[in-house]
Amino acid sequence: MKQRVSSVKLTKSKMPGANDAEYVALEDGISPKLEHYTKVSILPLVFLIFYEVSGGPFGVEDSVKAAGPLLALLGFVIFPFIWSVPEALITAELSTMFPENAGYVVWVSSALGPYWGFQQGWMKWLSGVIDNALYPVLFLDYLKSAFPILEDGLPRTAAVLGITLLLTYVNYRGLTIVGWVAVLLGVFSLLPFLVMGVIAVPELKPSRWLVFDLDNVDWALYLNTLFWNLNYWDSISTLSGEVENPGRTLPRALFYALIFVVLAYFFPLLIGTGAIPLNRDSWEDGYFSEIAKIIGGVWLRFWVQGASAVSNMGMFVAEMSSDSFQLLGMAERGMLPECFARRSRYGTPLVGILFSASGVVLLSWLSFQEIVAAENFLYCFGMIMEFVAFVKLRVEYPAVSRPYKVPIGTVGAVLMCVPPTLLICVVLALASFKVMCLSLVAVLVGLVLRPCLQYSEKKGWFRFSNPRDYANQMFTDQ
Repeated sequence: MKQRVSSVKLTKSKMPGANDAEYVALEDGISPKLEHYTKVSILPLVFLIFYEVSGGPFGVEDSVKAAGPLLALLGFVIFPFIWSVPEALITAELSTMFPENAGYVVWVSSALGPYWGFQQGWMKWLSGVIDNALYPVLFLDYLKSAFPILEDGLPRTAAVLGITLLLTYVNYRGLTIVGWVAVLLGVFSLLPFLVMGVIAVPELKPSRWLVFDLDNVDWALYLNTLFWNLNYWDSISTLSGEVENPGRTLPRALFYALIFVVLAYFFPLLIGTGAIPLNRDSWEDGYFSEIAKIIGGVWLRFWVQGASAVSNMGMFVAEMSSDSFQLLGMAERGMLPECFARRSRYGTPLVGILFSASGVVLLSWLSFQEIVAAENFLYCFGMIMEFVAFVKLRVEYPAVSRPYKVPIGTVGAVLMCVPPTLLICVVLALASFKVMCLSLVAVLVGLVLRPCLQYSEKKGWFRFSNPRDYANQMFTDQ
């Protein structure tokens, strides 16, 4: 729907963005980019967040293997307050303050300058692509027990390519389709665990939930599993420009999704650890399908395997949407060549989708543990800059419009960022030498890539959008 400039109240603030362009904030939280495409409403948005963060309990099995039932259950209750809640609150405030598709790139650019905004975009995009490379791996891990041919070799490679091509096409067809597909997939992927819970009630033994052994805890695997399963709340910010009334819709969607995600982890873990005798070594990728077979039989096992398959499909399309629209937003701000800002006839960023899909294919050879550790390492660097941007914008631009504002002062904002920052330090310290080296190489590539792109702009090799022109266009009635 077209919206005229006169229908909104604007607040102008000198905030350093790309090339120090003046940022224009809308006081009612309406997306600044006028689109001819259908906006995403709250229900699909909740499920998009659900799939960007979680997708269900598939992949949490390693928490039991690493630390036992008690610490696994406590982790998915306590960890959200240390990490997920602060990240979701920061995302809600800054996404409504900057309702643009570049999301966290704009936050960091406005607080620390365009160079560091680009580094944020590079690390977050790369960690997102690494994350997306995991879903075909998880998909096949759940199916290989039923179809051993998918365990390795050419059939597995062909399956990864086929899955990637199919889901990339879904992303190409439009974000609204992706959102409603996420709703349907979410309902289907969680239903077998409700059935499993009902069947397992007579077999539950609460004493099994209390088992723990502090002398036999793999802390690196435990924390990486929790961190991977409960982060990426900020990913939805790269779709802010596609959301219907983001100032109101985004905070509500984040709140509902947070509750949804925690329950989707805790309930299956409660059933799985309480209904069968503990064998920690068995708790690895795909073990929920074996638990389903023990509790309900082969039919329930196949249902859980099917649910895992569609869950990974949902996570893939949600993550790819976030990654590709981030590239679109960066191109609109002049950080990437203009071709990344062009949309298909369905309103989707075609070049961004192709780049993201190519990255997934190239990285899909890594193992589950290597993928989780590598993406966590890169993600941590990006989150540190987000916390700094959140506090700095509170201090330096207190009067800029924030349709949703976390109800704490400056001191409270600093204190809210302390626990997750300490957690980041622990995750970084526990990374293996191999993961650390690969991640630092990726960071160095980003440090060099920004000046290389600026040089290519000067030489005329690529055409870049002028961010000041983009700012002027944002309120032009089309």
